[in-house]
Amino acid sequence: MKALLLENIHTDAEEILRRHGVEVETRKGALDEAELIEALEGVDLLGIRSKTTVSRAVFEARPDLMAVGAFCIGTNQIDLVAAAEFATPCFNAPYSNTRSVVELAIGEIISMARHLTDKNAAMHSGNWDKSAKGAHEVRGRTLGLIGYGNIGKQLSVLAESLGMQVYFYDVRDELPMGNAKKCSSMDELFEKSETISLHVDGRLSNAGLIGRAEFEKMRPRTLFLNLSRGHVVDIDALKDALVSGHIAGAGIDVYPEEPKASGDPFESPLQGLPNVILTPHIGGSTAEAQENIGHFVASKMLDYVEQGSTALSVNFPQVQLQPVRAGVRLLHVHENVPGVLTAVNSVLSEHGVNVDGQQLVTEGPTGYMVTDCSSGVNSTVVEEILALPATMRLATIGNL
Repeated sequence: MKALLLENIHTDAEEILRRHGVEVETRKGALDEAELIEALEGVDLLGIRSKTTVSRAVFEARPDLMAVGAFCIGTNQIDLVAAAEFATPCFNAPYSNTRSVVELAIGEIISMARHLTDKNAAMHSGNWDKSAKGAHEVRGRTLGLIGYGNIGKQLSVLAESLGMQVYFYDVRDELPMGNAKKCSSMDELFEKSETISLHVDGRLSNAGLIGRAEFEKMRPRTLFLNLSRGHVVDIDALKDALVSGHIAGAGIDVYPEEPKASGDPFESPLQGLPNVILTPHIGGSTAEAQENIGHFVASKMLDYVEQGSTALSVNFPQVQLQPVRAGVRLLHVHENVPGVLTAVNSVLSEHGVNVDGQQLVTEGPTGYMVTDCSSGVNSTVVEEILALPATMRLATIGNL
């Protein structure tokens, strides 16, 4: 079995896969569609971060790809529908770098409230500007969170511990943490918040979520952070709001267009503006987070390959399984249509296969059936199940 890991995924992932007998190829940067298709020749497992797009064309060209691991939180760079159609489960790391993103947000909120970027620049230029003008404590100030998932909730807790009042808005009905208060609309959140931080996902419907009209509705001298997705914010509108002084400072970690690899040139309309913190998409880029992500996602892909477990897959029916103790485990991915369970069991019955246990889970158009057999499974049984009209993929674990 072979894995391809792109975009400087932590070495823990490589080490874990190699320990389990997987041949691993690593590449530092992202690949475009044509490069990726070529690189996937003979590859079973693909690991990416946020810069590599895995499109439908990739799955069509490499239909035998067993699993894709996104070594990050977001999965909008993967065509999850196409992946499911080609029986390829996809995994991500929804929790592993949460703390790192939250700590960066807290650090930027304090830095902007104290104008540390301006003070730092002045000191480096030889200007001793010992003044409290424009500098504020964050204690007692209001923080508005747009998006109240894992990151939003943890940021809410830490901000509250600093003495901030937290408001949040989310399209889902989320349980408030601590004393956080839910707003019924973004407009309500804009009215109440002195600092606003975005923590939404990368779905297309979030494109342009914050534009010129939204900035105008924010309170004068608001501090603004985006550590979520670049296409969520109209950067030109943000620049105008900063230049006019309506937005007092910004911390931006993500951009509509980002370089493919470290060292590549970067340009943004926000460069050179005072009290603006620009970071190169490093919200989750701490040693601790990357190690946790590498271990978590690699382990999830191995759980699927070695056991058939799909727990926490983002596009596949989820089954949590124990290791195979004896016999053969059949992993049957099929179209979610009536009669598949009966058809598979008819084949097993005709060949005298002894079934120890069986699970069938469906999600949308995909069905996933796991059958543990103590005896009787041979190549003929496998071929007949593969020939069933609804079969998309059949894998076996154990010796026939």
